[in-house]
Amino acid sequence: MIQGLVVFVWLVVCAQQDIRQRQIANRLTLGALLLALFYLLWSGSTWLGTSRAQGLWAFCLALLLTLPGYALGRLGAGDVKMLAALALASNSTYLLWSLIGAGVANVAWLVYGPRLLPLASQGVRARLGYLVVDPSKKLPFAPFLLVGFSLAWAWLH
Repeated sequence: MIQGLVVFVWLVVCAQQDIRQRQIANRLTLGALLLALFYLLWSGSTWLGTSRAQGLWAFCLALLLTLPGYALGRLGAGDVKMLAALALASNSTYLLWSLIGAGVANVAWLVYGPRLLPLASQGVRARLGYLVVDPSKKLPFAPFLLVGFSLAWAWLH
C-alpha cells in the first residue's frame, strides 16, 4: 500500500512539473529510474513487490512501446524515462494498464477539456498551464499517466 502511494506521489510531482514547464527534470525521471533499478537489483523484487524478471520484462516493454514515440516526436525523453522508471518499480500489468488509462484520459481531455475550460475560474486555467488544448501543440503526458496509474492501482490493488 505504502509503495503504491510513493509511486503515486512521484507521479503527482512529475505531472505538476510537466503541466507547468512542459518538461520533467532528470532528477525526477532518471533519479527514480536509478532508484528503482537499484532497489530491483538489491532486493530481487520491484518496488511494488513483483519478481525481478517481471520488472525487467516491464522495463523492456516500456522501451519497446516508448522509443518509437520518442523517435517520431510524440513523446519526450522525460516521458520515456518516466515510463521506464514506472516499469522497473512495478510490472508489465501496471505499465500496460497505466498506458491504457493514460490514453483514455487523454482522449477524454481532448473531447471534454475545451468544453470545461471556459467554465473554470481564471486561477484554475492558469494552473493548468500546458494542459490547455491547443491543436498546434502536444499535451503533456505525465498528468494522463498519473490518471492511468491511479486507475490501475485502484483496480489491481
